Amino acid sequence: MTTTQEIPGAGPPRTLAREHALLMAQVVLRARNVLAVTAGGRWPARELQALAGYLRAEVLRQAEDEEWLLFPARHAPPSFARLGRDHVRLRAHVEALERAAGGTGTHSLAEVATLTRDLLTQLGRHLAAEEAVLTAADVPDEIPATTSSPGTHQHGWYPLTEGPVIDLDALPPDEMTDAAVDRLQRLRGGEQVEFRSCRDTGAIWLRMDQVESGGYGFDYLQDGPGEWRVQVTRRPSARRREGRDGRLGACQNS
Repeated sequence: MTTTQEIPGAGPPRTLAREHALLMAQVVLRARNVLAVTAGGRWPARELQALAGYLRAEVLRQAEDEEWLLFPARHAPPSFARLGRDHVRLRAHVEALERAAGGTGTHSLAEVATLTRDLLTQLGRHLAAEEAVLTAADVPDEIPATTSSPGTHQHGWYPLTEGPVIDLDALPPDEMTDAAVDRLQRLRGGEQVEFRSCRDTGAIWLRMDQVESGGYGFDYLQDGPGEWRVQVTRRPSARRREGRDGRLGACQNS
């Protein structure tokens, strides 16, 4: 089965079109995994979770960034209204996939496959329409990617920080702390992740002390020299504070 690491990461996207291509490639990869499992007659619980997780963390986050950065309500032309409606439909589609992944729906394998294919069609049409609308609105040919704006992150982090064990050394050194914090903020209460690195991970905890208070416990499985392994748990009682900057509140030692 295909893995996310097979998609080449040729640096951060610079334009909206390139950013869209990267997002679509990642969605297609995960959707194909869902379809391959359903075609084999098995329930794709893990594959649905991977698809829904990426859609929630990256695609819907992208939509929120674009609504905030590119489509301010007071200045958006009427043609942008369709894009807003597309975002609403995408959110509903993601919620349906999340229900299926959690086993709370009544979908059959055939219905899950159809839902997955429909998602690909819907997302592909939306991204193409978005680029067409922006061009028609006399926006410069090379629309800046939302990830190049302050307060956003590089979509290339996600494939490198999936799963329960994260090799931080696979990330550019100057992005390691930001990517690790982004991953921790995606954890649900009670979930764990293990970070591994040949560099001291202390900067991560200093950053988390600034963004969330008491939300995480961490245990050093190996405290150097030469290798650091840290298991981080998001405490079930941690309450998420919503905000445009994605900040939450600090972590404490277990």
